[in-house]
Amino acid sequence: MLGKHVQQSLFFYNYEPMEISDYQILYKNYYHKYCLNFEGMKNLESLIKTYNDFPQKGIEFKDILGIMQDPEVFRELILKMSSSKVIKDSEAIVSIEARGFIFGSAISLKASKPMVVARKPGKLPGELIKENYNLEYGNNTLSIQKDLLKKFNSYVIIDDLLATGGTIECVANLIRKSGKNVCGVVTVVELMKLNGRSRFDFPVESILSL
Repeated sequence: MLGKHVQQSLFFYNYEPMEISDYQILYKNYYHKYCLNFEGMKNLESLIKTYNDFPQKGIEFKDILGIMQDPEVFRELILKMSSSKVIKDSEAIVSIEARGFIFGSAISLKASKPMVVARKPGKLPGELIKENYNLEYGNNTLSIQKDLLKKFNSYVIIDDLLATGGTIECVANLIRKSGKNVCGVVTVVELMKLNGRSRFDFPVESILSL
């Protein structure tokens, strides 16, 4: 039940009397827009560790796995990501191996969006579409099962981190090769100095910019 002070503040912004269900809707909208930025989210950066010279010299590796050690922060993060406009506008999600699966599956459940996975070589059966991509420390290939992409027309890409943008660009190319639309990308962390978003012609939403 909403507290009296919450009801009073909502009355201030909505001059006509309302049913309790209306208060609940307004409070939920207010919470998702503002409170998620100031409660559990304030601890998000402290849960991300940096490992220098991993996986090779000169690379600053951002390890986001500490987020899963704090269920409250993880919950707040998924709520925030799930409320993204590009997720709401898409028909389905494409999550990128491997850490993208953690966030993509939780968002898929919360936002009620079907999920497709983009995986590295030798991981998926059936007919695949494939694309090569470059990383700061090498190159690789991603694949998506062709039949699964046929089911929906618009996709949002989910990953843990946006660095140079090569991995996300690879997935976007796979989606577009199949004649589908890319609504945007949602990530937990974006490394601003690498300017990966400049490679894209679709919206980029990152919860934390470093």
